[in-house]
Amino acid sequence: MSRTILTLTGSDRVSFLDGLITNDVAKAAGAIIYAALLTPQGKFLADFFVIGENDRLLIDVAQSHAAGLAQRLTMYRLRADVQIAETDLRVSRGLSSPMPDGAYSDPRDPALGWRHYSTRDVSEDIDWTALRVAHNIPETGVELTTDSFILEAGFERLNGVDFKKGCFVGQEIVARMKHKTDLRKGIARIRIDGTAHPGDDITADGKPAGVVHTVSGDNALAFLRFDRAKGAMQTAT
Repeated sequence: MSRTILTLTGSDRVSFLDGLITNDVAKAAGAIIYAALLTPQGKFLADFFVIGENDRLLIDVAQSHAAGLAQRLTMYRLRADVQIAETDLRVSRGLSSPMPDGAYSDPRDPALGWRHYSTRDVSEDIDWTALRVAHNIPETGVELTTDSFILEAGFERLNGVDFKKGCFVGQEIVARMKHKTDLRKGIARIRIDGTAHPGDDITADGKPAGVVHTVSGDNALAFLRFDRAKGAMQTAT
């Protein structure tokens, strides 16, 4: 798991980040939250965890998206008293109970165990891909791309968006999808009879119905059109 831990310091760090991301940063005081940064058009840029410590916020983000996230935060910073830097902390994950001292329960789903932040690795050997497929958890750069809308990716179910917190970038689009429309598309878990591969198109009665993303054994995550994803479907490479 390639992750980068950024740190935000400065007196404006909480209000600054809270005005940008999908979740309430106040809930991260001594705790962990899951959130995303969106474009003004409501499209996905990066998802991450925020951990609030006494004098800083930690942001746990996929290594592939860390530089872009830091650059975007810097662009928004303007005159705010906020400093953004990369740390040497590492993320460890596991399912054991009790959790290691200083660990946090993964806020997306209790089945995902805990996350621990330090300079040493205390990770447990778990098939995380199988686990996230079983619990319909999207992954950065796989199910979550620049074409993604977070509600279609299950962010409300994953505790990644707070509709009561006030403004954030892209809020208008997210709120409209929440209150004025029924979701017609989204990430879902499917069962495979035979073989399927990431990127395979899915059809139903000869009509496009979606695309396969992560495959684990005879289960997979797929992006589906819900109006067509009924009964048996087929894949084509």
